Amino acid sequence: MAEQERALTQGWSVERTTDAAGGVLRRVLELAIDGYAKVPGARTTAGKHLARTGEVDAAIEALIGQHIALAGAQGFLTNLGGIITLPISIPSNLTGLAVMQTRMIAGIAHLRGYDLSQSQVRTALLMCLLGEDGLARADESTPRRPLVVATAPVFDPKLDRLVASAVITHFTTRVTGKQAALLVTKRIPVIGGGVGAAVDSYGTRQAGQFAKKELVARRALRG
Repeated sequence: MAEQERALTQGWSVERTTDAAGGVLRRVLELAIDGYAKVPGARTTAGKHLARTGEVDAAIEALIGQHIALAGAQGFLTNLGGIITLPISIPSNLTGLAVMQTRMIAGIAHLRGYDLSQSQVRTALLMCLLGEDGLARADESTPRRPLVVATAPVFDPKLDRLVASAVITHFTTRVTGKQAALLVTKRIPVIGGGVGAAVDSYGTRQAGQFAKKELVARRALRG
């Protein structure tokens, strides 16, 4: 009886954690797609790049380049204080990076003709944050191709929860790795900022290139 109670409690705890992760990621998606304060959303940002370059692939490259630079800047600033400021800088860095990378991926999807209001497309955007390596480590029931999910005829809530949980773990692991790298800098603040910039820029580049490869143009799929 006690074992059954423990199993039920553990299952309930996992479900609550997964639901919480889903809530956090849904908010990140809203901020990334719709924008906030004076920060433009994914559609607006992508549209500006397309208007400037006049060509979808060029706009995507410009979009990725912009977000790599932005990620590096915020990674530098949020880790500039070194080890002493880590308890404050890690949460803000984690949120900022998630919103930034999601906006970039959503912008790529928008330029390629995907409807960002569709729930299955939003799940696919989150999958792109994991990249090929992250998806390979995800639950066995999770598809390895965001394209498959983005073009699915219906939304799968269970898959969405699994992906949200995996993304939270992915970002937490990245920030934990950055914390370890900062420890190696022996509390030198400016070097810590450089480490943060390098890690965030690299991760953003990986996410952008994976999304560009996975989210092929919808018109090509129909053709």
